[in-house]
Amino acid sequence: MAEMLLTRRAAGCALVLAVALCAVAAPLLSGYPPDGSSVESLAPPSAVHRFGTDDLGRDVLARVLFGARVSLLIGPCAALLATAIGLPLGLLGGFLRGLPALVIVQLIDLCIALPGLVLALFITVMVGPSLRNIILVLGVVMWPTMARLVRGQAMDVAVKPYVEAARATGCGTTRILVRHVWPNIMRTVAAQYATTVAFAIFTAASLSFLGLGIPPPTPDLGGMVRGGFQFLTLNPMASLAPGAVVGVMVSGFYLIGSSVD
Repeated sequence: MAEMLLTRRAAGCALVLAVALCAVAAPLLSGYPPDGSSVESLAPPSAVHRFGTDDLGRDVLARVLFGARVSLLIGPCAALLATAIGLPLGLLGGFLRGLPALVIVQLIDLCIALPGLVLALFITVMVGPSLRNIILVLGVVMWPTMARLVRGQAMDVAVKPYVEAARATGCGTTRILVRHVWPNIMRTVAAQYATTVAFAIFTAASLSFLGLGIPPPTPDLGGMVRGGFQFLTLNPMASLAPGAVVGVMVSGFYLIGSSVD
């Protein structure tokens, strides 16, 4: 079992690292700017344009690599925001008792009951699509899942003898949470963070595919899938390449998250 988890983690790290390195080296690997156009629209893959060009004559490989940068910014930042909201609420909801815990639990349950993608669509339409807004929207949509997981873990730790002993000696809530609860749940939080990054990247790509992604000319993988979909017979790479990169990133972060026991 341990060997399987290590293999899964190594595979996930390899996938994420490969995409990240290619994204960082985008100018060297592509040789073209992401928004530079030419007269060769919808050109098939060749030695000049390895993934061909899109309907505006832009190099597909360049846009895919620069688009991966955007996804690798959105995913971790949105997951970090979700963790910053969900972690303290989950800790308090699992450790406190009485009315405060009930209020937190009801808030978490209410937010989880709302469909995530539908809620993200609604909020994005209201605030408008931009890089900052998409990160904020995804963080707001995803924090309840983190909070519910943390709450369950905190409830298990809160009844341990050493926690009860700390209560009896008069330790404050903050001290107990920091010294006794957090060290016992941080591996689970790390795993959930990686899974949340995967979900954020996929959801951001879905929003872009539906026309609510980052406005042009910023390259966006979901928007590229949507834009190239109608030209599959002329240059399938214009749609398949960005979709494949999204799949690789999502799979990589999911493998990392699922490898933490």
